Amino acid sequence: MANPNIIGGNRYSRGEMNGDNRAQKAAKIPKGQLLRRLWRYLGGNRLLLILALFLSVSSSVLNLYGPKLSGQAINAISGAGNVDFPVVYRCAFLMAVFYICSSLLSFLLQVVVIRLSRRISRQMRRDVFERLTTLPVSFFDRYQTGDIISTITYDVDTVNQSISTDLLQVLQSIVTVTVSFWMMLSIAPKLVLVFAVTVPMTIFFTKWLTKRVRPLFRRRSAKLGQLNGFVEEMLSGQKTIRAYGREEAVLKQFDERNQEAVDAYTVAEANGTITGPSVNFINNISLSMVCVFGSVLFLRGHLLLGHLSSFVQYSRRFSGPINEFANIIAELQSAFAAAERVFSLIDAQPEVPDAEDAEELTDVKGDVRLEKVDFSFVPGTPIIEDLSFHAPPGSMTAIVGPTGAGKTTIINLLMRFYDTDSGCIYLDGKDIRTLTRASLRKAYTMVLQDTWLFHGTIYDNLVYGKPGATMEEVVAAAKAAHIHSYISRLPDGYNTVLSDNGTSISKGQKQLLTIARAMLLDANMLILDEATSNVDTRTEQKIQDAMRKLMQGKTCFIIAHRLSTIRSADHILVLNEGKVVEQGTHDSLMAQNGFYSSLYHSQFDSVS
Repeated sequence: MANPNIIGGNRYSRGEMNGDNRAQKAAKIPKGQLLRRLWRYLGGNRLLLILALFLSVSSSVLNLYGPKLSGQAINAISGAGNVDFPVVYRCAFLMAVFYICSSLLSFLLQVVVIRLSRRISRQMRRDVFERLTTLPVSFFDRYQTGDIISTITYDVDTVNQSISTDLLQVLQSIVTVTVSFWMMLSIAPKLVLVFAVTVPMTIFFTKWLTKRVRPLFRRRSAKLGQLNGFVEEMLSGQKTIRAYGREEAVLKQFDERNQEAVDAYTVAEANGTITGPSVNFINNISLSMVCVFGSVLFLRGHLLLGHLSSFVQYSRRFSGPINEFANIIAELQSAFAAAERVFSLIDAQPEVPDAEDAEELTDVKGDVRLEKVDFSFVPGTPIIEDLSFHAPPGSMTAIVGPTGAGKTTIINLLMRFYDTDSGCIYLDGKDIRTLTRASLRKAYTMVLQDTWLFHGTIYDNLVYGKPGATMEEVVAAAKAAHIHSYISRLPDGYNTVLSDNGTSISKGQKQLLTIARAMLLDANMLILDEATSNVDTRTEQKIQDAMRKLMQGKTCFIIAHRLSTIRSADHILVLNEGKVVEQGTHDSLMAQNGFYSSLYHSQFDSVS
């Protein structure tokens, strides 16, 4: 997954706002609302659902006719050596036919349920991922990537398992209970009174346990999400961990989080599994009462032996689904907890939509102006204050300053990944809030310090922003970025497949590939966020010269810590604590002998 912090990562935002994990913030959705929303996924596959219900009902009815036939066969035995064999044979034959047909229908039901499950899982994951593509950058600043991945994988699978199997099993159980109850009433209405005691006991017990168990499964999902988030974060920082010799400390932290997840899982499962044995105990009591009172009715001549046998079998069929339902209560609670996390992600607020009268940005000239811009991530803690500057078309504007001065935040504001608290940003004389975000962002080409390459060929990575580019254009861009010779030496050239995020090549080569990708675009404005940080000084100079030639007439914004790279900039903004403290050309700023001059000398004095 790409680095979610699209513009190089504003650590201030993440540090301030990542105190609580999303797993702990998942909204508590009422059970009725959860069921309605889950039902929509089933309803979206109406034909398969109807077929599944038909197969379920048919299989259950055929299976439930067996006890009645067995009772008739027993009643055909009136004494030793006195058996009505034609009746016994007919009942045995019908039982075999009904059970075989029921098994075949059950098999078909499983096939339908698997297909239904696959469709639901696909749609739910698509809904989650589609929402992720609409969320603002601030969302990914606040929440761990591993936690989000846990929702897309584990939580969706948990929900899907329940709505595709457990809910259908509940419906099948309802059919079984209804038919069994009707059969028992037709056989011995008096014996049915036994369930007037045991069924309410079961209902009250499962209702009480449900309220107890659901929060435990919610906590289990939260702890698993936290564990996944930690693992993802640590895996991405393996080199740093080893460089600082922090393996033992990281392992200790993992053990703590792993233990918390295991404990939460154990507590949830332990409490959830109480339901099945407890309800089974109540059902065994009801079966014992049926046998005792049924025997009394038989001895008094009020009930035939075959009818008693059928009633006992139906009582087991009647109690069995109740027991099964109690067993899946724990699974349903786990599914509800997972569904809360899934729907909290689906319900996350997307970027504020474009204004109804927002216009498409066309014929971009690249005239950028900021007027008295203020911005803060946390109210009362300003990051940018009273910022004003002008970048004429075709100019190169460099933004420099110490860490935390607000350099990257300016880029976030220019592209409307964040909106200003006050003040205005104009592009070609138009307030960017009156423009569509898509057209605004397409006006920029970006090369970030944190490179991102996906699994695919080098060619595919280079044409990512311009799918229709010709090979001649790709080669020209690669040559300009001084990466063509390296690509040509590879066995498959531009068809060489890169592993995930380009881990098979060096950081410098990755940086050059992303620069070539940016050169391939036709945008009239360019953003470079410390774009040459991973290349050597000689290559860096070549890239600077090539980019100056290729970007003639384009408005460029360069964020640089190495001040030697921006000496030729048309305009330099010097930021400190969110304010422009100086601005001008390199020579004019050096002549002022102010903050920029001190930064410049501190770098070169330290080098010397």
